[in-house]
Amino acid sequence: MSAQTAAEQETLILDAVEQFLVRDVEPFARDLELADEYPHEIVEKMKGLGLFGATIGEAYGGLGLPATTYARIVERVSRTWMSVSGIFNSHLIMCAAIERFGTEAQKDAYLPRMAAGELRGGIALTEPDCGTDLQAIRTRAKADGSDYVVSGTKQWITNSVEGNVLAVLVKTDPDASPAHRGMSLLIVEKSMGYTATKLKKLGYRGVDTGEVYLDEVRVPADNLIGGQEGRGLQQILSGLALGRINVAARGIGVADAASLASIAYAQTRQTFGQPIGEHQAIQIKLADMATRVEAARLLTQKAAEIYETGARCDLEAGMAKLFSTEAAVENSMEALRIHGAYGYSPDNVVERYYRDAPLLAVGEGTNELQRIIIARQLIERHPV
Repeated sequence: MSAQTAAEQETLILDAVEQFLVRDVEPFARDLELADEYPHEIVEKMKGLGLFGATIGEAYGGLGLPATTYARIVERVSRTWMSVSGIFNSHLIMCAAIERFGTEAQKDAYLPRMAAGELRGGIALTEPDCGTDLQAIRTRAKADGSDYVVSGTKQWITNSVEGNVLAVLVKTDPDASPAHRGMSLLIVEKSMGYTATKLKKLGYRGVDTGEVYLDEVRVPADNLIGGQEGRGLQQILSGLALGRINVAARGIGVADAASLASIAYAQTRQTFGQPIGEHQAIQIKLADMATRVEAARLLTQKAAEIYETGARCDLEAGMAKLFSTEAAVENSMEALRIHGAYGYSPDNVVERYYRDAPLLAVGEGTNELQRIIIARQLIERHPV
């Protein structure tokens, strides 16, 4: 495909996403978000757009989009309602793990149905006493004939309630040293017996985030991703690179939405006989907000370009995630200040940005962890 054709394809896709957001998301986002109601009708439209197969290869029925195009889609979706992007983000991280590391039988069995949205998945990593330190998970999978018997609890799992399949990180050898050698990744369908209950959240509403209970759930050994034990942590961490690019793009969307809302408000709200945008204090805020957005966009596009080559992008994805999500937090706060009391009301959309943004700073690895990853990569790349 020529560069021009690729650019044209991206334009067509982004135009279709834009129409979908204006017609099917924006008019309903406020009410669904405030009610914390899962957007069933929006999800059905997302299936038709192919968003559940955005990064899945065309051979399996997906769109096979490059990470750069995917990041632009996520940014635009998040500018309208961030929760919608979360529904297909966790799904596509699971798909990436299957497509990169799964057996041919696993790819054939799952990827076409996941690309169509027939199966909507997520990644079950975090546990009640374990988040950043994944090697401390307690969920156990014991081999029993041709099955694994899985027991444990996972927490804060997107798509666990309304979705129907999860990539579950388990301990197949709890005595292994180092611990990651005893960790594996299993494809577990809801029909196999896990249950999930919805959790309440400050923001990021509408999308289902749940606590997952696995009580001696029998999973066929054929559902071990890659067919070999002890590779689970590496498999899922590879998928998290795409997840961090997604979260960075979400940060851009929220930061940009906060910036644009503030620019518009600054031109209509008047104090002391003139629009507040004429006051230097507000102008400084607007300039900083817009600059953060552009810098975040450049960092994220660079990370996405490296991801597309198949090269390691821990450093770049970490930088993009860190900067973009902090930009979302800072811009949402500044938007609230610019809007004053009006911004504190649920009738004003900037209130939602203020509640949504903090999730981005802790999801897909906390920003404190990102700083550690960045520092270690810098030392590794620049030895003395």
